[in-house]
Amino acid sequence: MEFIDNLSKKEYEEFVSNSENSHFMQSYDFGQIRKDKGFIPHYVGLKNNKKLVCAALLLEKKLLFGYCYLYSPRGYVIDFNNRDLVLEFTSCLREYSKKIKAIFVKIDPTVKLHNLDINGEVIGDLDNHDLVSFLEGLKYKHLGYNLGFENEQPRFTFRIDLDKTWDEVYQSMHPTTRKILNKGNQYNLDVYIGDEDDIDDFYITMKETSKREGIIQAPIKYYLDFYKTFNKDGLSDLYVVKANIKKVEKVFIDRAEEIKEKINSFDEDKYKNKGKVKNKINELNNQLNKINRELEEIRKIDDEEVVLSSIITVKYRDKVWTVHGGNNSCLMGLNANYLLYFTIMKDAYDNGYKVMDCFGTCGIPNPDKTNPIYGIHSFKKRLGGEYTEFIGEFDLVVKPFMYFMFTKLIPIYRKLVKMRTKGGGSDEASRTE
Repeated sequence: MEFIDNLSKKEYEEFVSNSENSHFMQSYDFGQIRKDKGFIPHYVGLKNNKKLVCAALLLEKKLLFGYCYLYSPRGYVIDFNNRDLVLEFTSCLREYSKKIKAIFVKIDPTVKLHNLDINGEVIGDLDNHDLVSFLEGLKYKHLGYNLGFENEQPRFTFRIDLDKTWDEVYQSMHPTTRKILNKGNQYNLDVYIGDEDDIDDFYITMKETSKREGIIQAPIKYYLDFYKTFNKDGLSDLYVVKANIKKVEKVFIDRAEEIKEKINSFDEDKYKNKGKVKNKINELNNQLNKINRELEEIRKIDDEEVVLSSIITVKYRDKVWTVHGGNNSCLMGLNANYLLYFTIMKDAYDNGYKVMDCFGTCGIPNPDKTNPIYGIHSFKKRLGGEYTEFIGEFDLVVKPFMYFMFTKLIPIYRKLVKMRTKGGGSDEASRTE
């Protein structure tokens, strides 16, 4: 077999985009996007009789003294059941890594560990623990079965199966989700696929989500470049939901008037069960008070329209990923995020995609409400997707001593320097005074 370290975009994409093991993070475009983060993309593969049999995007990160490490996000694009092929490719990568002074190669394949039910219980016969053991036998260091977001990519996600009738897709959603969606677009929200001119609105939702949930966000340029790079190849969409404040206000005003009419229509003298009537009137008054509180919030908004929710998706092979997205902190009761995800899901279904990947969640099937991930996890769970667990992250260690330095000693050194810098800053301030 022949190892190729400079595959063209055409040859690379023809193989990767047609592979069952493909992922948008192994696409040619994703390698180009990561240049902004200081990575150098390498598009490599293995040929048998001049035909590609596996490929990988390797992102090179430069380190001190000419060293580097390589990361193959959600890679490799290879049949992991073909152990001889994995062995051969690993051997080639080890030699290639030595050639460019890479300390290790990191991978986190989208290979399921086993099948789970919605509550995280193992079901069925699928079991890939033997693959984990096999990779460890090839000197890949398994970084464990983490439950959170400690590693490069989440080890868990929800994947919605679209390869069935739309009624089956819809019925697989949680009853609460269906109840919300059954009401339709009751607030006359504007849901549309935008373009790069909508990135500013998109970034508003990202900033709001970051502030509300403590999530670190990238600069707006990253999201613009991400969208433009994939979109030029027809692989990305930017979905936006906006609210016209006057239209939303009118909906609540009309609803308030309906409730007032119901209250006024009750004549207690006509009913034998007056206690039941009073309870009904109290219930209606509570609804009216809630609407009036919402109207107060709506009338505080000066803008004619407000962006409520937005998502950048990536479409690759037979899957759609909801990659980057956020929700405004105002008017969250309008459930714009449900309408947005429903629209993306229906578009994916209508365009023949087989899977919608909600792009990451935690490994705690039923997190407590105090858990920061509770809201995001519960929302994605209620969309009816398969709770999916991958085999985890591995480091193919090429230079053991340098790997020890990089993963153990350097972090300790940086921590000490940081502590010393804080102390030094105080001393410097005293001297300056």
